[in-house]
Amino acid sequence: MKYVILVGDGMGDLPIAALGGRTPLEAAATPVMDFVAARGRLFRLQTVPPGFAPGSDVANLSLLGYLPAECYSGRAPLEAASMGVELPPEAIAFRCNLVTLEHTAPHRVTMIDYSAGHIDTATAAELIRMLDRELGSADCRFYPGISYRHLLVWRRDCAGLVTVPPHDHSGREVGELWRRYLAVPGLAEVVQRAAELLNAAPLNRQRRAAGHNPANAIWLWGEGRPPAMPTLKEQYGVSGALISAVDLLKGIGVYAGMEIINVPGATGYLDTNYAGKVAAALAALDRHDLVFVHVEAPDEVSHQGDLDNKLRAIEDFDQQVVGPVLEGLQRRGEPFRLALTMDHYTPLQTRTHADLPVPFALFDSERDARDPVACSDGSCWQEPAQGHFSERRAAAAPLLADGREFLRLLVRGRGN
Repeated sequence: MKYVILVGDGMGDLPIAALGGRTPLEAAATPVMDFVAARGRLFRLQTVPPGFAPGSDVANLSLLGYLPAECYSGRAPLEAASMGVELPPEAIAFRCNLVTLEHTAPHRVTMIDYSAGHIDTATAAELIRMLDRELGSADCRFYPGISYRHLLVWRRDCAGLVTVPPHDHSGREVGELWRRYLAVPGLAEVVQRAAELLNAAPLNRQRRAAGHNPANAIWLWGEGRPPAMPTLKEQYGVSGALISAVDLLKGIGVYAGMEIINVPGATGYLDTNYAGKVAAALAALDRHDLVFVHVEAPDEVSHQGDLDNKLRAIEDFDQQVVGPVLEGLQRRGEPFRLALTMDHYTPLQTRTHADLPVPFALFDSERDARDPVACSDGSCWQEPAQGHFSERRAAAAPLLADGREFLRLLVRGRGN
């Protein structure tokens, strides 16, 4: 038996007036996901435990069968593991976003763009390396990641600093939050000097001239020290591989003892290499029992409040990931279970994550595949209307309380 988990990050949403009271999942053309929901079984899963913020960190830990209350220590240490950065015991890792801020008065700061215009990885890496050359020390090191997502390792006291994700404050006044950094000795100087260096950087002058948002500041968040986690093999007796463009997900996979597959052209956005992810996932099943495929694009466009591109991201996930994976699994000719889900809701009206239980569909080839289906144009993915994969249809489905129940259901078939 092979196991595949397909995650459309942030696909979940609330009814939208412009869509006639439907959610993007209901409005988008998703014939393959509808087919999976109709042939398989629908459930809901509480990926964000009570008392936790609805972040991708705790939600994806849940999707890999972990209980965040037992192992979660912060987002940034997971990203550090993905990047191969070893954290000393006394160090604190911060996620370091390159962002676009606007200072309109001495104490007024606006979060213009949490991603600096989804800055490309090469440009961002050059800026982060510049910051490390200028500001790096025994107490402070910068490490480049992907696009706007980077890492800062800090070896001094943070004086009770409480941080927030920048994508939760898109287009909002963040002066009070910005001043939190300025109240921490040592870190205040790093943050202020980084802004000065970035504003003066020739690369940012070029971005402004080209009409792009400049990466004119850093935003630190998700701080923590390394977690203690058993591997997937130790917990569930299966080996696994993980495919994602996002360092956070890769870091979770590192601690879970999974093979991390880096797909060329995987960007974490609408232009990602979907075909490469699919090919890598199917090939990984020759080596592993379970493959976890994460697609970031629906979440990114949700944070931007972009309805048209959320519909596009959902349809791309359906037609360029779910469909080819399902066809590939059927061609392999061995039993499989496919879990189709999301890590959390990211409603367009709030542009941030919500902790609602997420729908997931579980398709078991030994139970649900009444006849093999494979086609490339989508015409074969036809099921009755009640088969739609959506938040509304899953509302009355059985609720799983945590990720441990989810993984046990997937790999052990409990609930049959």
